[in-house]
Amino acid sequence: MATTPTLTVVLPVYNEEPLLPELHRRLVAALEPLALPYEILYVDDGSSDRSLDVVTAIARGDPRVGVLALSRNFGHQMALTAGLDHARGDGVVLMDSDLQDPPELIPELVARWREGLDVVYAQRRARPGESAFKRSTAYLFYRFMRTLASVDIPADTGDFRLLSRPAADALRSLRERHRFLRGLVAWLGFRQGRVLYDRLPRRSGESKYSIRQMARLALFGLFSFSNLPIALVGLGGGLVCAAAVVALAAGADAGHAALFFLGGAQLLAVWVLGQYVTTTADEARRRPLYLVRAAVNVEPAAPPAAAPRPPGRPGGSPASAPRGTGS
Repeated sequence: MATTPTLTVVLPVYNEEPLLPELHRRLVAALEPLALPYEILYVDDGSSDRSLDVVTAIARGDPRVGVLALSRNFGHQMALTAGLDHARGDGVVLMDSDLQDPPELIPELVARWREGLDVVYAQRRARPGESAFKRSTAYLFYRFMRTLASVDIPADTGDFRLLSRPAADALRSLRERHRFLRGLVAWLGFRQGRVLYDRLPRRSGESKYSIRQMARLALFGLFSFSNLPIALVGLGGGLVCAAAVVALAAGADAGHAALFFLGGAQLLAVWVLGQYVTTTADEARRRPLYLVRAAVNVEPAAPPAAAPRPPGRPGGSPASAPRGTGS
């Protein structure tokens, strides 16, 4: 990857072996008409199938394709972070490798970027082929996060988006361990816009986000972007005390029930505080976010900037809009 690309596409890969040949074919078909120098960066997140072999073979035959093999499964958000750290393009597209994020949408993201936006997120208009349970849990997840978080996270948006170089550098500078990239991008600010699309059903395999993982991601987002749990604990404590006073004034014999209720409220308060303490402890350890075991066609990542580069003109820095042509 000697030529500096205008566009980088970052894709985390975890056990997607059957889909990768079609994914790459569609990626190239979507990128070539743009007439921009590009690179495709696959980040293997500790796959147990032959996914790494497939993307490595592709990279061996095309210098525009790079592969990062992480030392183990660090998780979707960390794999995206690894790709972002190594992306060299003026614009960086983050997307999944399961073909539910259609490569054919990339030209629309690039078009909005050319209009001067720093963040162009793909917003789901429909989710055909998914079960009612999956649709309902996804709906509740996004509304839950948007209601409770201290930043405005657009509903029905995953990590499929394009970042200008200033926005990508700003995101790289945020090195917290409990990563919720959608919330971090919203926190950045910059000029943001959307492109609507219909999210397609999976062609093969299973979703890598189980209910447990979705709940974990929601908790990451909640405790990273909201102080509401602490406020609720305070409110709950006040209500318990008020209820106890009312019960005593009424002469009700509710001793045992009150004790159980108070014990439960205390345990809930300890759990909430424990979440914040655990998050603080994880950050204090300062462990690397990920470890790279092997790389193909990928240059070592520069240290993350401490702060975003100042914009050079309206619409971002001189690198925030595509330059030149060719591939």
